[in-house]
Amino acid sequence: MQQVEVLGLRLEYRDFPATRNDLPPLVLLHEGLGSVAMWRDFPQKLAAASGARVVVFSRAGYGGSDAYPEPRTPRYMHHEGEQMLPAFLAALGIERPLLVGHSDGGSIALICAGAHPERVVGLVAMAPHEFVEEITLAGIRAAREVWQKSDWRDKLARYHRDPVRVFHDWNDTWLAPEFRDWNIEDYLPRIACPVLALQGEDDEYATMRQIEVIGAVVPDAEVLKLPACGHSPQRDQEAAVLAAIVGFAERLSGSCR
Repeated sequence: MQQVEVLGLRLEYRDFPATRNDLPPLVLLHEGLGSVAMWRDFPQKLAAASGARVVVFSRAGYGGSDAYPEPRTPRYMHHEGEQMLPAFLAALGIERPLLVGHSDGGSIALICAGAHPERVVGLVAMAPHEFVEEITLAGIRAAREVWQKSDWRDKLARYHRDPVRVFHDWNDTWLAPEFRDWNIEDYLPRIACPVLALQGEDDEYATMRQIEVIGAVVPDAEVLKLPACGHSPQRDQEAAVLAAIVGFAERLSGSCR
């Protein structure tokens, strides 16, 4: 695992080099409980299938990355998309990437592309959130019950330096009353790059409205609904997701520097 300093914090990452030079670099953004390790071998498979450079990292507080000293606020994804992600890209010298975000990572990618439209060449949003739905809150409440009654803490400890904080930063923030009005739809019309929004038809954390809004508002957006698929398309429909991302990257061929 490699490390890089971003705005005073050491972040862990892995970097799979390109085997062809006509594709933009792909940068993977993990879910609300994710990390580099929790992507499993998906980044390697994506690099092999596409030939593009693939970079995956753990956000601050996740995996082995340094944590923020201050508590999380309802604007944590805004901070990641507007400040931390651009700073991470600059630290690695990555210009105009294709962002691939899952769940929270998809939301962060949308924020980044809306806040910095000139810096993103393309975006794949897998099961992203743009607003809070009751199905999401119900799933997060159910996750809290599982956390309290199971060995989930021990399982997360395999992937995170501080699994308790990782869980509560995610769970407590989403269930806080002040988070009910969280919404990032105002970023969508500002996105200038092509977007592929995909979601499982059996997503237990969101309705299809999440990607339908992207399709309706983003000027150049494609929506892909995956059958027999829950909230983690890269695991439930790995082959279909790899093919979709590779095809999308090919569409952007030649857009990198």
